[in-house]
Amino acid sequence: MPKIGMEPVRRKALVDAALKAIGHHGSLTVTMSEIAREAGVSAALAHHYFGSKEQLLIETIRSLLRQLRADAVIALRQAETPRARISAVIRVSFQADQFAPEVVAAWLAFYSEAQRSEEVRRLLVVYARRLHSNLLSGLKPLCGTFDAGRIADGAAAMIDGLYIRQSLKAAPLSIEASVALVEDYVAGQLRSVPAEQIAPHPTLSPQAGRGRDDR
Repeated sequence: MPKIGMEPVRRKALVDAALKAIGHHGSLTVTMSEIAREAGVSAALAHHYFGSKEQLLIETIRSLLRQLRADAVIALRQAETPRARISAVIRVSFQADQFAPEVVAAWLAFYSEAQRSEEVRRLLVVYARRLHSNLLSGLKPLCGTFDAGRIADGAAAMIDGLYIRQSLKAAPLSIEASVALVEDYVAGQLRSVPAEQIAPHPTLSPQAGRGRDDR
């Protein structure tokens, strides 16, 4: 029988262990027993808390999204200009815990699983929409709606592409180099926007990055 008050601790340990195990394997072929062993608990206890490996994997993705959202909210609140908001979003995407090798490998495994699992696909769509929205929050005041959407699409594609490149390990880039590449792209795109298309700066809101689908 699980000890009273230990459930949150055990659940977090299992989520952390799942992320590590998936990262090491590079796929979702890990078993509940392997995850439980990594967490230092029995497989029976893991099943008690999550019911199935699939539900544990879903919770692992939600945990990643919650952390990414929380970090984005903090970073955006500290940004004082639209351009600083863009940089904050880029920086959060490549911060050390998100760009760790096992986390990168886990993200790619989740993308692969999204081809088979509607729930995983839905959660990854939430991530993509939030990234795009957060980029738009800084881009729109600088270049208007049309160009903001186009530049946000390109920046998001670069971020995802750099994650894929990082997973290959043949030519990995540092966090700073990855940030610089996306920043250079955004700066170049902003310079190409005609001055007459630049919109007035609206009042900034600290609400960007919040969502309801990764609860």
